[in-house]
Amino acid sequence: DLDECTASPCKDHQYCLNTDGSFSCKACDASCVGCTGEGSDKCKTCASGYMKEDEKCTDIDECNLPEKVCVKENQDCVNTPGSYKCICSEGFEDKDGTCVQT
Repeated sequence: DLDECTASPCKDHQYCLNTDGSFSCKACDASCVGCTGEGSDKCKTCASGYMKEDEKCTDIDECNLPEKVCVKENQDCVNTPGSYKCICSEGFEDKDGTCVQT
C-alpha cells in the first residue's frame, strides 16, 4: 500500500486517512483550524472561541469571563460552541436592540 497522505492531498480543514490502495479526506473537528486526525486533541491550532486545555481545544465559556460580554440592561449571556449569544432576560423582549419588559 502506498501512503497517499504523505503528499498532503486534503484541504486545510481536513485530515487524510490512508486506506488500502487509496485514501480519504475527513473533516477536522469544529474546534480546530487544521488538524492531523480526528478529534479536538488533533488540532494544529484552536479555532476562534476555543483554547488549548489538556492538549485539547475546548470551548471558552464567554459568559463566565471576569469581564461581562452582555452589557445591556436586562440581558443574559448564553454560551454556544465557539461563541456566545446575548438574549433578553425572562419577562423582557428585544425591541430595536433594547430589552423591554413584556
